[in-house]
Amino acid sequence: MECFVSIISDIQAVVWGPIMLLLLFGTHVFLTIRTRVIQRYMFQGMKLSVTPDREGEGDVSGFGALATALAATIGTGNIVGVATAIASGGPGAVFWVWLTGCFGIASKYSEAVLAVKYRVKGKDGAMIGGPMYALERGLHLKWLGVLFALFAGLACFGIGNGTQSNSISDMVNNTFGVSPHITGLIITIATGVVIIGGIKSIARVCEKLVPFMAGFYIIGCILILILNREFVGAAVKLIVTSAFTPHAAGGGFIGSTVMLAIRFGIARGLFSNEAGLGSAPIVDAAASTRNPVRQGLIAMTGVFWDTVIVCALTGLVLVSSIMKNPEGMAGLSGGDLSSAAFANIPVIGPIVLTVGLITFAWSTILGWSYYGERCWVYLCGPKAIMPFRIIFTLVVLIGSVVSLDLIWNIADILNALMALPNLIALLGLSGVVVAETKKYLFSHNMEAWSEDEIPVVDR
Repeated sequence: MECFVSIISDIQAVVWGPIMLLLLFGTHVFLTIRTRVIQRYMFQGMKLSVTPDREGEGDVSGFGALATALAATIGTGNIVGVATAIASGGPGAVFWVWLTGCFGIASKYSEAVLAVKYRVKGKDGAMIGGPMYALERGLHLKWLGVLFALFAGLACFGIGNGTQSNSISDMVNNTFGVSPHITGLIITIATGVVIIGGIKSIARVCEKLVPFMAGFYIIGCILILILNREFVGAAVKLIVTSAFTPHAAGGGFIGSTVMLAIRFGIARGLFSNEAGLGSAPIVDAAASTRNPVRQGLIAMTGVFWDTVIVCALTGLVLVSSIMKNPEGMAGLSGGDLSSAAFANIPVIGPIVLTVGLITFAWSTILGWSYYGERCWVYLCGPKAIMPFRIIFTLVVLIGSVVSLDLIWNIADILNALMALPNLIALLGLSGVVVAETKKYLFSHNMEAWSEDEIPVVDR
């Protein structure tokens, strides 16, 4: 077993090595250029996200799709992942996390455009889409679509389920002393009740949960920054300067080079917002929208909230807290660093961290349940829906009570394998993204055009 764990760890290090990071970040930059910096339409996307499209065809509102995607995306990576980046790459890693989010907006936009452009309608009337359909209908590479669906369908049980329920049970046990078995049973029942109703049920819950959890966490971070106000300015300066110059060990931080800051910052940023992974467009395809660009603009706001806001605030909280208490936080990493940073602030800190991690992790389970379900429907047809929901719910309980270090590494590998076919779709169909953008956005006819007829398939 030790040999197997070592092999999996080595594979994980290779697939998420410099080549993958360069490919993902390079795709972000390439699509930013091709879409003429689509990021400049961010505020229009925010406005559209809260404006229902009553003429569109879909299963959930544009905001419901965005909330579900955010539920799956905003997870433990926004807290623990940022802490890991700082511990390994120094304070400058926060800058690269943030920059990755800024460029990743273009990839998230493009994914959503392609998801809606190539979506299909099942015989039950449900909208189905995502990278597998873009690969099959856009590039005529069905075998790659099958591979994407297989990798994502397996990954949902790890990164989107067992590891998240394990994080919840550990946090509740450490904070309140509640047995993981009890916590696991509660979240298993709650998950089963929600996902049994499909995307409409999931979206309804996420529409209420996401604004609460994100708002609560953002307000909590702002309060902590107010308490740390003497160190915030210095923290911002340290983050920016360390992103471009080597940082010597001291002041609670380890020594780090510019390359380490870039490597861990980009890696954690990519994990945080999932832009380029191909998961979020699966739910974007279910959105009620009259054309692909409208949902693309809504979808790209998710990266803004997830990385540009939540991760940036987390980074400021952690760096300013380390500067405030360097001796007490020296040598800590990951979850320990997050706990120490937030616990450093009386009363407010531990509450923000606990509620944030619990809600972030559970919402990730809900979002990924839909991703996994659609992938297995693509592979096996509608008959896979109920067996998948039952198995997925049981994995929540199992993940709550067992150690999952190995599963984390396997899930990371599957995520990388998901990203490869999705990046092929993004790059190969970038011309389609540009054409759709010109047709609806640059021509200022976004509200006037209707989407092409959606084909019906036996799925």
